[in-house]
Parts: sequence; structure tokens; C-alpha cells
Amino acid sequence: MGDPKGTPLDHLNSREDVLRRVQTADSVFLPREVFEALYLNPERNVPGDLRKKFGNPTPACLIGFVIAATPYACANMGWRGAGGAGGAIIPTMIFFGGVLQVLGAIGEWILGNTFSMCLFFTYGTFWIVAGTQLIPWFGVGVQYSPGGSNLQGMTEPSYYATFGFYYLSLALLTTIFTVCALRTNIVFFCALFTLVFSFACGAGAFWNLALGNVHAGERLTVAAGAFTFALTAMVWYVLAVQLLEAVDFPITLPVGDLSRYIKGKKEREQLVKERMRGGGATAAE
Repeated sequence: MGDPKGTPLDHLNSREDVLRRVQTADSVFLPREVFEALYLNPERNVPGDLRKKFGNPTPACLIGFVIAATPYACANMGWRGAGGAGGAIIPTMIFFGGVLQVLGAIGEWILGNTFSMCLFFTYGTFWIVAGTQLIPWFGVGVQYSPGGSNLQGMTEPSYYATFGFYYLSLALLTTIFTVCALRTNIVFFCALFTLVFSFACGAGAFWNLALGNVHAGERLTVAAGAFTFALTAMVWYVLAVQLLEAVDFPITLPVGDLSRYIKGKKEREQLVKERMRGGGATAAE
């Protein structure tokens, strides 16, 4: 018979192993494709061990985004009579879409995830702008109204034309993000690719309204809502992937790792050096 004193110790060690495996912060030790699915960021050698001490802020950012974007997309498409540019969900835009993503972006900055930090700061600020734009106290239309009326100014052609360039800028920035996402996974890349069209349709809608093409503007608004809704479906999926991984769920959903196909600059340089060493060794033989 074995030593009875060793049994409690073995049980304690086994319990600690189980607890260690389900800690979200330990997900940094997962393979590269899992890391990039969790942090939406190419794996980099970041000094320090903060990822061992803090949780992953990315799921919280995704929650903030989808909770704001899903009803907003439905409002743009006019589903079940929704509309009003999403005015009913102004607090949702500001606090879920804006504040939660900005706080998560700060967490990404602390962990050294530069790409995801830029993403969540950008789109978190977008939702704060979208929400505050609809609050009369900010007076975004005052400068465009001869009588100083905020609501009247927001229907003037010059207001629509100016705001269209804001959406164009977002489309250009998102295009850069989309190219960078080629180093992460297929689902996230497709989500950003869809968002480019959403912002482009938004810019087109405002410019058509500025020209008095109300029908075309409305159709482009619906198209922007449709692209946004398709985007949210993919973000919901990525969120499910991350939360299942965070609790060490036995099922892993695929996201389509791209890092194995598109190597990083440093990784390519290392491969070239290894090939040169191998060639030199062959020549010496």
C-alpha cells in the first residue's frame, strides 16, 4: 500500500492544475493561432509578465461593440419600425459602445497589444461620437442653421456633406486595419472588410442627402445597416470563441488562422538567415 500522507497532497496538486488551466490570464501560453484569436492581435514578444496577472480585456470590448452595433444596424434597416438614427439607444452607444471599449483599449495598452488597442480606441470613440451627436446639448447642427437651430442645421446640405467626409475617413482607417488583420484570422479579417463597406455606404448616404437625393440616401443607409448587421454576426462569433476559450470549454470553434500563411517581417528575416546558414553548411560539406 502507498503512503496515505501523499494522497491529500496529490489531490491538492491536481486541483491546482485544474484551476490553473481555467484562468483566462494563462491563455497567453496557448499556441499562436489561439493567442491571435483571443487578443485579435499578432503575437509579439512583449517584455514583462502582465498577461499572467491580468485578464484578457478583448471580450469585454467585443461585448460593448455588439451590444451597441446590433440594434443600431437594425435601426438603420428599419426593422420592426425601428429608426430615428438609433436615438433610443443613445446611452447604449455611449456606455456600451464607447466607455466599455475605451476601458478595454486601456487594458490592451497595458498588456502591450498595440493593434487591438488602436481598434478599440477608434471604434469606442466612434460610438461616443455617434451618441453625443444625437444629444441637442452638443449643438452639432447650430453652425449650419441660419437661425441657430440645432435640429434644422442637422438637415442642411452642408452638414450632410461635411459628415460624409468623417465616414470616408473611418472607411480609409478601417481599410488599413483590414490589411493588418491579415496577420490574425479569417473571421476577424472578414468582419473588418465588411465594416469598410458599411462606412463607405454611410459616406455615400450623407453625400446623396446633401445633393437632395433622398431616396438614394435612404437606400444607402439601409445598405450600411445591412453590412453592419453582417459585421455583428461575425463579431458575435468571435466573442463566443473567446469566452469558450476563457473557461477552457472542451469545444473550440474555428476562426481560420492566417498567421501561418502570412509571416511577420522578423519571422521572414529569421527564415532567410536559417536558409543562408543551411546553404553555407551544405557548401562547406
